[in-house]
Amino acid sequence: MTTTVQYADIPGLQGADLGWSDWLEITQERVNGFADAVDDQQWIHTDPERAAAESPFGGPIAHGFLTLSLATKFWTELLEVEGVTTKVNYGLDKVRFISPVKVGSRVRMNAVIAEVAEVPGGYQFAVDQTIEIEGGTKPAVVARGIYRFYA
Repeated sequence: MTTTVQYADIPGLQGADLGWSDWLEITQERVNGFADAVDDQQWIHTDPERAAAESPFGGPIAHGFLTLSLATKFWTELLEVEGVTTKVNYGLDKVRFISPVKVGSRVRMNAVIAEVAEVPGGYQFAVDQTIEIEGGTKPAVVARGIYRFYA
């Protein structure tokens, strides 16, 4: 569910738990597309038959950075700020890839706004992000995303 706020209300978001994004299935097609984009054709990602036979995961898995990159999609599902002209992914702090994401799994993200700070022309958010795997016991990725919104 999307939280929608006005630009002037951004300072009051510190500490807000934005809840969970929608689920997204990790398909082999998505994994292969990511592999092509980043030139990482390692067989544990792109060769389902070999991954099923030889990998410790029992099949192909998503790249950790693919799972992490989905934070951008999920973040935009969780927060909409009206009155913003530009949104920027400013960086990441303390990223951990906790559990592999098998192809065919579904993932979603929770976001908690840990900090809001004013920067020239806008605001910076530090967002604690947890990407979980449906039915999993540990998260796939935990990271602090840094985003800037400018009016």
